[in-house]
Amino acid sequence: MSAVDFCAHVATRGDVLGAGLGTGPVGWEAALGETFLDVPNGGLMRRDYGLVEINFSPEKPGKQTEMSCFGFGVKVARLLFDQSPNTVPPPLTREYGEFAPRVTLKELQAAVMALGHTIERDKDNTSRDMDRYRVSGSTARIHVIVDPDPYGSGDPDPDGPHAGDVWSIDVW
Repeated sequence: MSAVDFCAHVATRGDVLGAGLGTGPVGWEAALGETFLDVPNGGLMRRDYGLVEINFSPEKPGKQTEMSCFGFGVKVARLLFDQSPNTVPPPLTREYGEFAPRVTLKELQAAVMALGHTIERDKDNTSRDMDRYRVSGSTARIHVIVDPDPYGSGDPDPDGPHAGDVWSIDVW
């Protein structure tokens, strides 16, 4: 298994080791471990596991209740920019093996198709440096780099992102 397999699973199934939309902070901790950063913001909370970021809101707004996930993302570009051991939570490494620093749309598309799904370009995309794709039968959106030098510096980093690299996968 690999980072591509992990991304294909998230894109088609909408979960990370069984945790997904509607799962509370305790459920995500059971799936990904105890090493994370919580960032509260106006009654909401973002939990950062490095590769995976989860957004929580109260189940009953305005009341002190259990929080649940209303969206999460796999920040694939962090594999390229932050190769520290904490970027990939240990439970993911145990399940999927070592993660390569990049995932391409071509690799991900093949893995998603092998799982019986398709990937199509989102017609509502308005960005010029990223393309957005939808996965059939899923709420996932895949963001893919089109222009690795969007500000025209003319000197893109050869070790940095390339056109066709997956930037992130978001599930809402």
